Amino acid sequence: MAETGKPLLIKRYASRRLYNTETSDYVTLEDIAGFIRDGREVQIIDLKSGDDLTRQYLLQIIAEHESRGESVLPVDVLNDLVRSYMTGKVSVVPEFLEQSFNMLRDGQAKVVENMTSMNPLSKMPGFDAMQAQQEAFMKTMTGGWSRSQPSTEPEKPAAESSEDLDAIKRQLAELQEKLSKLK
Repeated sequence: MAETGKPLLIKRYASRRLYNTETSDYVTLEDIAGFIRDGREVQIIDLKSGDDLTRQYLLQIIAEHESRGESVLPVDVLNDLVRSYMTGKVSVVPEFLEQSFNMLRDGQAKVVENMTSMNPLSKMPGFDAMQAQQEAFMKTMTGGWSRSQPSTEPEKPAAESSEDLDAIKRQLAELQEKLSKLK
């Protein structure tokens, strides 16, 4: 899939099938969720009317994940969202949520940035292993959210990732051994 600055265009046909205009094939909601997890923006357009259906489909993806027990949104938050729609007044909830997610992404980026070579700890043995673990932890905790910075590295094969993990474990063991000798 091409990594471009513009959103991936998905067209919805009258049959409700979703068509990926880049790969010229039909996609499912789960495919679209995968594109988003990979850092890609999507835009879903009704072919006949030209209406933008992106928001509707994104909400449907969230609803399906929530219904499968993959709860991310606490019931209190869902209640507040419903209330914000029902009051008829202008709500601050959408702006608050957007700012919260922006702060989370910025915080993630700063943690990773602080783990760079400018850090005086970078000369410590095993620092590379700790940095790799921290990056993996942040990616896991945020589900890979990085809307503004999609990964440019090709995904490593499982065998190579396993080798990297073994190397990290060895480096961590060496670091622990050195620390125990310092005591």
